[in-house]
Amino acid sequence: MRTASQDDVCEVPCLHPEAVQLARTQQPEERCIENAASFLKLMADPTRLKILSALQTTELCVCDLAAVVGISESAVSHQLRLLRTGRIVTFRKDGRVAYYRLLDHHVTTTIRNALDHARE
Repeated sequence: MRTASQDDVCEVPCLHPEAVQLARTQQPEERCIENAASFLKLMADPTRLKILSALQTTELCVCDLAAVVGISESAVSHQLRLLRTGRIVTFRKDGRVAYYRLLDHHVTTTIRNALDHARE
């Protein structure tokens, strides 16, 4: 009797050279792959995803984010530092307050798509 894990593999060894070649030619450069993986890893943390989800709505300061996410300002600040370094968020200063926002539409789209997919 076949198990579920056996259903998702080829029953006979085969190779489709044209498809393999096409897929190989379309592969991004290694550096691009590594940068994209780092980008996704930063977003994969539940606390950081909550912060990013909040920033989809509007720009927020550290105090606001701490209140929304339910963690300390220090913890939010630490996460924001990682997200800034990873080029996922940016900030602007207004006097002594730093307001954070998502860096660009790529970040917004990625977060929206991930959350939409999780809701399905």
